[in-house]
Amino acid sequence: MNRTIRTTDDVLALLDRLFPPAADRWTSDASAWWDGFYADRAAERPFFAPKPDENLVSYLDRGLLTPGRALDLGCGPGRNALHLASLGFDVDAVDLSPTAIAWAEERAAGAENAPRFHCAGIFEAELPHARYDLVYDSGCLHHLPPHRRISYLALLDRVLAPGGHFVVNAFAAGAMGSELPDEDLYRLGGLEGGLAYSPGELRALFADFTEVEIRPMTAQSLDSPLFGVPFLLTALFRRPSPGLSA
Repeated sequence: MNRTIRTTDDVLALLDRLFPPAADRWTSDASAWWDGFYADRAAERPFFAPKPDENLVSYLDRGLLTPGRALDLGCGPGRNALHLASLGFDVDAVDLSPTAIAWAEERAAGAENAPRFHCAGIFEAELPHARYDLVYDSGCLHHLPPHRRISYLALLDRVLAPGGHFVVNAFAAGAMGSELPDEDLYRLGGLEGGLAYSPGELRALFADFTEVEIRPMTAQSLDSPLFGVPFLLTALFRRPSPGLSA
């Protein structure tokens, strides 16, 4: 059959096929690419070190985030999930790479309050809770093709509790990542390694949320206990509670 589109999901699936797994790096079919990425644990990648993001620690230190249920999207080897769990958060962490999840579970072995790790795509993961007080994006958004922002916003609408907080870390425009217009990416058939976002683009994308803070990550030295690279933009938003304006 050549005429198969009847629903929005059919349209999204068709657009997915314009980005092969090697180019989009986000579907379950792309798990082999990420397995290869995480296989060499000795590789000089600063986010392989078991250090939490400096912005996350800053939010916690300032009381902007308090313990509750947390969902870590694209958790990799679990560095942020483990930090949150150590502070009393009830954490579910999702990544599509079995290699990354196995590494995260090794790191969590013996922890008094270990996260629950789920090997799945962020849109397919079966989670134990319907709502979370914190949704933390460890680097998913910039690997999503433009049409999957629809799915991303739907995921936030479904899982983020009213009054809850959402954090996204994404490639910063002018520092790293592709700045091509969305339509050019479909002509290209790839994301050029990841999409860059400006503060204004994040504000527009998450216009239904209240902005708390948007800034570049603060660079950290190799001997710092925190992770931070200036080519990432980090943003903290709050979902308005019913009856309250944004």
